[in-house]
Amino acid sequence: MNWFTGVMVYFLVWWTVLFAILPIGVRPDAEGETTGGWRGAPRAPQLGRKAVLTTLVATVVFLGIYGVVQSDWISFRDGWLAMPRN
Repeated sequence: MNWFTGVMVYFLVWWTVLFAILPIGVRPDAEGETTGGWRGAPRAPQLGRKAVLTTLVATVVFLGIYGVVQSDWISFRDGWLAMPRN
């Protein structure tokens, strides 16, 4: 995996993990007065904490993906997943 592919895979993993982590710990504001009127808006979204948690989880997931890609455990060049040669 070259550096550009690595950056793109990390970006996609980070973005996917962000949407998995965003709903964690969110409590809606029942009154709707402190958040601008919409009752489903969170009172304290803690986006900085979630960005850090997203980065940590995405790094672990990316290292797992990188390890599988760099190893010969799953390969599209050799084995039963390989394209047939003409």
